[in-house]
Amino acid sequence: MSVAFTKEESAETASETLLPDRPISPHPNLVTETGLKALERQLHEARAAYEAAQKTDDVNEKRRLSAIPIRDTRYFSERLRTAQVLPNPTSADVVAFGSTVTFNRLDGRVQKFRIVGEDEADPKAGSISFASPVAKLLMGKAVGDTVGSGTNEIEIIAIS
Repeated sequence: MSVAFTKEESAETASETLLPDRPISPHPNLVTETGLKALERQLHEARAAYEAAQKTDDVNEKRRLSAIPIRDTRYFSERLRTAQVLPNPTSADVVAFGSTVTFNRLDGRVQKFRIVGEDEADPKAGSISFASPVAKLLMGKAVGDTVGSGTNEIEIIAIS
């Protein structure tokens, strides 16, 4: 829609409210049950934020407040549409999507991560994406296996 037919004070005001879409990963949208629920919650929150923004009387402020919720609604709708829920692994013999892996690094650090979907991943909270380099190295490996090379070598010490 052309800015000429809207009530914005300027073309700059209109362009400030048009946010680019959040990038969609080229990887399959694998999710855990928890990840699916998180996507549903985030979509609900984005829609609620949009509804709240619509209650604003000022047209420019309404556009500004609606920009992020509109973008997020598109993103989370697409992520839910393409979500492939994978059940938790039934075995702890090898690392799989949904596994929690504990490993040693050469510098003596012991780290523990759960392998989850991209939207659910939060390394600070102990989860990494299945598409991350570390997860790719770990997938299909068993306790005692060493992966990586040089200073990036890690040994799997537990899978749950």
